[in-house]
Amino acid sequence: MKIVSLLPSATEIVFALGLGDSLEGVTYECDFPNEARSKPVISETALPQDRPMSAGEIDHVVSGFMDRQEPIYRLNKGLIQRIQPDLIVTQDLCRVCAVPSGQVNEALDELGCRAEVVSLDPHSLDEVLDGIVDVGRATGTEVRAKELVDELRERADRVRRTATRLLTIRTFALEWSDPPFVAGHWIPGMVTSAGGENLLNEAGEPSRKVTWRQVADSSPEVIVFMPCGFYLEDAEADVEPLFDIPDFGDTPAARSGAVFATDASSYFSRPGPRIVDGLEILAWCIHPEAFAQPPADRVVRVR
Repeated sequence: MKIVSLLPSATEIVFALGLGDSLEGVTYECDFPNEARSKPVISETALPQDRPMSAGEIDHVVSGFMDRQEPIYRLNKGLIQRIQPDLIVTQDLCRVCAVPSGQVNEALDELGCRAEVVSLDPHSLDEVLDGIVDVGRATGTEVRAKELVDELRERADRVRRTATRLLTIRTFALEWSDPPFVAGHWIPGMVTSAGGENLLNEAGEPSRKVTWRQVADSSPEVIVFMPCGFYLEDAEADVEPLFDIPDFGDTPAARSGAVFATDASSYFSRPGPRIVDGLEILAWCIHPEAFAQPPADRVVRVR
């Protein structure tokens, strides 16, 4: 079977199912596991890559693409035609995150390619894990997929069982800093599972823009910064200036030293097997007295 992944999370799933040798194409963002870096890149970003951009600049450029209804990702159609994949894994959840399945199907029709397209569109942690089984079913590795998911569900259930015995802590999951966005989809449910009271949105809802005033009024006791697509070093750099914003700096979380920066790209933005590591990170941020501290390259207490 020849597989093409148009999602970093799907790439991780494919490798976790032992199908790395069958993976014929990935996106420019696929960097885990290390072997993924050696695969042909079939999806590139249309966003400027000539220099680092601030969070505000990224938001401005992405908004422009969305307003003009221009695709944010470019498919290498010639490479798809040469590969003639049997399976393409993509998503419809977020136009900013990857090539939507509709765009993929249009490209396949144009190329005369008959690949099966599997779209992974989770809105909860359970649906993230269900997606692993879906990929297993599509690749003939359903038994391995179910074994992996059983292991991940047991870890998630362990967090939930511990959290149910603890006080609920008001928790704000910050997905972007300029402008501020509250994290959505699977994150609110993860906050609840980890013993937090999720603030400013409901489980399963998309991420949405909020104001710093709304953040302040919600009185978060813990703030977990998980900027979409950012690794820990960039998250740390981006969170520091937020303390100069009065509505942020005056929150109970900022005053008490309960602001955390995370490796969001690895453990929160990508709905794959490592999302359970993200749940364990969240649990420690919310209840450090009850959960083991994660490795230092995953999360830091900022102040």
